[in-house]
Amino acid sequence: MKRLLLASAILFAATQGAHALDNTAAVKVTPLMKTSSSWDAKPIAYPAGAAEVTALIVEIAAGGQTGWHEHQVPSFAYVMEGTLEVTRATGETKVLRVGDMLPEVVDTLHNGRSLDGKAVKLLVLYTGSSEKKLTVPHPEFTPPAK
Repeated sequence: MKRLLLASAILFAATQGAHALDNTAAVKVTPLMKTSSSWDAKPIAYPAGAAEVTALIVEIAAGGQTGWHEHQVPSFAYVMEGTLEVTRATGETKVLRVGDMLPEVVDTLHNGRSLDGKAVKLLVLYTGSSEKKLTVPHPEFTPPAK
């Protein structure tokens, strides 16, 4: 019986493919980001409640802006097209180009705008809970003059 179990274990191990995150001849893995904090250096913390993941394509027209807003849940943006400038209410900015990833700020006012006269296309992944809004607009906010 022990030989049968051992032979079965060896056969099972030998027939298993590569792990999904390993580079092989059949699978190419390209790391985009690994972080435990958002771009303002705050630790990423998942909200309590029923888990909910949302994936969106967000497009900002040439010369367009998102408007001042905040996110209640952690989110991560991948720039597919264009150049994006993200500005916090404090005036701190970050510029992202095609292929860049951004761990978004949480509970922090910010605005995104397209640069260089071209539209921006983002893949955004929100990792939150069904009890929280993904985005809360703040049209009443006016940034301080520079």
